[in-house]
Amino acid sequence: MIRGLNKYVFSSKILKRSSHWSSITLAPPDKILGLTEAFKNDTFPKKVSLGVGAYRDNDGKPVVLPSVRTAETRLLSKNLDHEYAGIAGVQNYVNLSLDFGYGNDSEVLKSGKVAAVQALSGTGACRLAGEFIAKFFGKGKKMYMPDPTWGNHIAIMKNSGLEPATYAYFDSKTCGVDFKGMLNSINSAESGSVFMFHACAHNPTGCDPTPEQWDQLSIVMKAKKHITFFDCAYQGFASGDSEKDAYAMRKFVADGHQIILAQSFAKNFGLYGERVGTLSVVCSSKEEKERVESQLKVLVRPMYSNPPVYGARIIAEILSDKTLRQQWTLECKGMADRILTMRSALKESLKKAGSTKKWDHITDQIGMFCYTGMTQQQVKRLIQEFHIYCTEDGRISVAGLNSKNVDYVAQCMHEVTK
Repeated sequence: MIRGLNKYVFSSKILKRSSHWSSITLAPPDKILGLTEAFKNDTFPKKVSLGVGAYRDNDGKPVVLPSVRTAETRLLSKNLDHEYAGIAGVQNYVNLSLDFGYGNDSEVLKSGKVAAVQALSGTGACRLAGEFIAKFFGKGKKMYMPDPTWGNHIAIMKNSGLEPATYAYFDSKTCGVDFKGMLNSINSAESGSVFMFHACAHNPTGCDPTPEQWDQLSIVMKAKKHITFFDCAYQGFASGDSEKDAYAMRKFVADGHQIILAQSFAKNFGLYGERVGTLSVVCSSKEEKERVESQLKVLVRPMYSNPPVYGARIIAEILSDKTLRQQWTLECKGMADRILTMRSALKESLKKAGSTKKWDHITDQIGMFCYTGMTQQQVKRLIQEFHIYCTEDGRISVAGLNSKNVDYVAQCMHEVTK
């Protein structure tokens, strides 16, 4: 009995020392979220966070739009239940988001040719698009993305079973769009390739093609029979005009492209944590739309079954009410205008600090992010010596600037770029 017991105790000790997960390695921290943690732990009184892409007011505080607060109050008064929305999501929201993106006078919408489902913000919409493309065009198919692009795009498409590829986009000499390089890349790719475009306010560079360049891109893409995928995360937030910001995707649709469109309502409505998005596909007929939509639902079902309803209801409440939508339009423009003001202030402060470098790209670029042109070493100094946190590629979130810190940021940027 004692021998048996000792044997049991010895075996238990061995079991306690072993683990099913012992071979799992520690994953590297997310670069942007890691910056946030470093910023939070920094005790320097003049520290500045320019990493995370979330809007802040002039006091550096998160913002809830008054139109969103009004919509929340209205929803509460309706005493709604919390039942499942269904695989495709809140249908009223989906319809209104399509009107918002394609335009309420869109012929493809009027003719019922757009398949669509609610998605988990822009990230979820992109992942769903990747899964859809991989399933019906083959795993390993190349997804061409701009160089550079939002860092998560690459991981999303890779994990969807696609092969991430890049096309020329940014000219480091001008800190602007390399349009000639874009055209060369599109023409060089195998016909029928998939190209992802940022619909407006390109992340991370803040550089967008002009309307005339979008017109030309549409022609070249159609000639090559490429598939166009738009990621639209900043409509209305880029310029302050949601109609203007929709130019590229609406032009492509008008030219006959059967685009795939991922929409996010995180930035423009300030609903970051509600994860509200839509994925849509332009089809050639109602019958084709039904088939495509059925397959999108098949992909959604085992992935997350159905999306959350709260944020979608807020968006629907705002977009369906003329007065509330007008209010949101002004509020969104207010956010966009503050960012434009901060761009001008940063440029002027750099001059006042004594910088003789050309900083026109700060005001030429658009949207939340600015690709400053700072090197990795310069960014390292900015963080370590001056406690200003931004990504290693020199991208800063302009929303993190305000009237109280812009001069300090400019002085430090001048110091590291001398």
